[in-house]
Parts: sequence; structure tokens; C-alpha cells
Amino acid sequence: MPHPYNGMAARDLHGAEWQKSRHSNSQGTCVEFARLPGGDIAVRNSRFPDGPALVYTPAEMEAMILGVKDGEFDHLVQD
Repeated sequence: MPHPYNGMAARDLHGAEWQKSRHSNSQGTCVEFARLPGGDIAVRNSRFPDGPALVYTPAEMEAMILGVKDGEFDHLVQD
């Protein structure tokens, strides 16, 4: 596998085991995550599984997840 980079096709992340939230709906409206062999974490749009993936370090993902848990992004979700 080539070195993972932001924007690479998710289909090229060989061996990635994608996981989506149990909160995903039946239309596939969700993002999926996969831990990569080097420890980075890839994110893709579940509606476009072969499309581009974003690749984050574990520290970047931790900061985002903590922000989500703290409600810092609640204003982004429409009621």
C-alpha cells in the first residue's frame, strides 16, 4: 500500500477495515473510520466508499472526538 495521504482513494487503502456508527441510517448517511497499519486513522463518506479518504493522526482524532463529546460541534447539526 502506498503511504496514506489526504485525498487518496479509499479503495487504495488496502486492508482497511471500515467501521460506521450504529447511528447510521438506512440510506448510508454516515462517515466510516478505519485504523491504518501505521496507526493513522482514515475517514470516508459511506455513500462514496471508493471516493477520497482523509487521514488523521491518533492525536488529531482524539482532539476531534473529545470536542464532539464536549458538545463543541453541536451547533453544526440541524434539528
